[in-house]
Amino acid sequence: MLQSNFASDLKKEQKLAVLLDAYYQKHVKHYDFERIHDMKRQMQGIDIILKHKTSGKSFFVDEKAQLDYINKDLPTFAFELSYEKKGILKKGWLFDTTKKTQFYALVTAIYSNEPHVFTSCKITLVNRGKLLDFLKTKNINLDILKDSISKSASQNGKIIIEQLNHRTEGCLFVSRRNKAEKPTNLILKLEFLIENGIAKRLG
Repeated sequence: MLQSNFASDLKKEQKLAVLLDAYYQKHVKHYDFERIHDMKRQMQGIDIILKHKTSGKSFFVDEKAQLDYINKDLPTFAFELSYEKKGILKKGWLFDTTKKTQFYALVTAIYSNEPHVFTSCKITLVNRGKLLDFLKTKNINLDILKDSISKSASQNGKIIIEQLNHRTEGCLFVSRRNKAEKPTNLILKLEFLIENGIAKRLG
């Protein structure tokens, strides 16, 4: 039986937060930041609030970390479309309109010299609004992606879609057999997002 990694990931996230806070302090010069510990706000997609030191304008940031790939530097990131919980299909965070997220902090290239002691990482800030608008121009929405997935109902792994160049831009990925939550993700190349003005690397 496949095991959920939720509890283990939560511990790792708490340890990783110490490193991330140090990165924010060093690289986000014009903003104060507040880490959110309230579960209700976290469920709304708010892990960090960045507040501009001059204007006072605030931005809600949801941190997403590649904790399954410690000591690896992947060029892509998985944006969650759906997953299962107790056999019930749930909407993933990318197209969830109840989320208040304005930016994703994608944490990749997480390096550790001993278990749960993280030494370095990369943070890519993605403007969620720009990302969703860009996907719309590419004719990519949840219904269209669901249709692509249903046509590959028995497939596990990579699904190529006509809207994206799978070598340089992205693809779909279904994990039906190797993860308890059976997530379906939109995989996007980080450099592709940066080149299109949707994301920027912190630091």
